[in-house]
Amino acid sequence: MMQVVTEGKISWTDVENPTSEEIEKLAKDYPFHPLNLDDCLSRRQLPKVEEHENHIFLLFHIPNFEENRIMVVKGQVSIFIGKDFVVTIHGSDVKRLTSLFLNYMENEKLRAASMASTPRIVHSILDVLVDDLYPTLSKIRGDLEEIEDKVFDERRSVAVELSRLRRAIADLRRIISPLRELPKEIWLKTQAYSKEDLSKYFNDVGEHAEKAWDLLGEARETIEIFKDTDYVLSTELTNKVLAVLTVIFTLTIPVTVIGAIYGMNVPLPGGIQAGAPTFLGPFTSFIILMVVSAASALSMVFYFRHKGWF
Repeated sequence: MMQVVTEGKISWTDVENPTSEEIEKLAKDYPFHPLNLDDCLSRRQLPKVEEHENHIFLLFHIPNFEENRIMVVKGQVSIFIGKDFVVTIHGSDVKRLTSLFLNYMENEKLRAASMASTPRIVHSILDVLVDDLYPTLSKIRGDLEEIEDKVFDERRSVAVELSRLRRAIADLRRIISPLRELPKEIWLKTQAYSKEDLSKYFNDVGEHAEKAWDLLGEARETIEIFKDTDYVLSTELTNKVLAVLTVIFTLTIPVTVIGAIYGMNVPLPGGIQAGAPTFLGPFTSFIILMVVSAASALSMVFYFRHKGWF
């Protein structure tokens, strides 16, 4: 869908979910390079800023956070900037840009204030899209707080959630990294299109992107701490289980050894072939074996306690 808003000699054309026909129309109306127009139809382009004779081409990405899946999907934005025109091309997933354009169409005061020059329009676009990063960062921080409670609960495994959140943070860093220097670069290339100095405005947008980058750095460090903590706690729990099983197995060794010896078909003291003792009744042999086994196990327990093993 293609829409146009104008104020004086300056126009802003917004194309949402561009079709081949709309791209062809842009090629007829504007002196855009065919390769740049092809980039607008592709979703696998790298961020770029290209300077042409009478316009600037800008392509970058913004993140869309799918909270239910804990993953980041990037939306692509392409902008052509000339002295008296701005053309934005994007998908329907860049809802904040669509909302900004509708505000320009409906608000005359906004048009009069922000369409004095094309760099002002571009600043508004970048400012809105960069500020829209913060709700996504808030969701990331909320997920970190939720996972923190789970990490320190030994009964729950959060390895999958940690991995997904680590991937989301890595994707966000990859998307936001080019935005840190982008506003300053755009202003340097488009300041000839403006009679006023907008460097402070563009620098402010860059500072917001830099702050978002710092917040992601903190989130990255936190998730690494949670990953290490989860690994340590899981290892400690496994060691506790193995320690208990080892103790149980060790304490049963005397019974196993005695049972194995008296299970052999050879004459042994107190065995069937030599005649079982009966001074404690018919179960004298069994009682003696259990007493010897218990005494051996208790001796091992006292020895382990003396060594401080448990």
